[in-house]
Amino acid sequence: MSGILYICPTPIGNLEDITIRTLNILKEVDFIAAEDTRNTVKILNHYDIKNKMISYHEHNKEKSGPEIIKKIKNGENVGIVTDAGMPGISDPGEELVKLAFEEDIKVVGLPGATASITALVTSGQNTRYFCFEGFLPRKNKEVKERIELLKNETRTIILYESPHRLKETLKLLNKELGNRSITISREITKKFEEIVKTTLDKALEIYIEKDPRGEYVLIIEGKDLKDIVKEEVEKWDEISGEEHYMKYINEGYNNKEAMKLVAKDRNVSKREIYAILNKDK
Repeated sequence: MSGILYICPTPIGNLEDITIRTLNILKEVDFIAAEDTRNTVKILNHYDIKNKMISYHEHNKEKSGPEIIKKIKNGENVGIVTDAGMPGISDPGEELVKLAFEEDIKVVGLPGATASITALVTSGQNTRYFCFEGFLPRKNKEVKERIELLKNETRTIILYESPHRLKETLKLLNKELGNRSITISREITKKFEEIVKTTLDKALEIYIEKDPRGEYVLIIEGKDLKDIVKEEVEKWDEISGEEHYMKYINEGYNNKEAMKLVAKDRNVSKREIYAILNKDK
């Protein structure tokens, strides 16, 4: 029988943030697939865990991934760990899980530390609806394209960012999204943990005075739905009600359908549109 692939979250800072179940699994599996064995050995040593490790990371996943899958299919149980937090979130663990499913291998996820959710629930932002973006692309064109997609996102947005890119990212977010509320979490669970709730323009002022240090999670307020509706309505102010109506008629809608669509676009009643269309009759 095939073995099992265990997703084993590790602390994102404080070494105490690991479950008893995860520790037991790391002891019991046949080997551990680690993003960086040098980081993982510190955790294993802290908890006196003696087990074999192999390297599995972004630069060797094409070769190492299939080798791990082969071992699991031969009956070995494997625990995958990332440098910190939940494997599969912004790291190549995602690819290994996909390979496992392709080979009908059982995957067991263990609950544990993850920077995104920890930052969200301590942010003071809306937590009911949110979207996770992880790290933005590195190429300028791709970054701008990604942020363009986020402009009308009404859910709270979660981003990861490195210290050397933080200032540029804040500038771009402020320019493209407007001056929204943002919570910046730094070094979560670590000695110099810091949570700052501010606005995008004031955030820039903060980091003009001091250099960013550590890893950051950005929790950004989603766009107000009322603003989206307002912008949509204002977009139609450039043409008259009659022109707006004829646009839909020319697209093949009948009289009733066209008036209904115009009323919806302009956020007014169908009666008002009817009055506009028949004002000279």
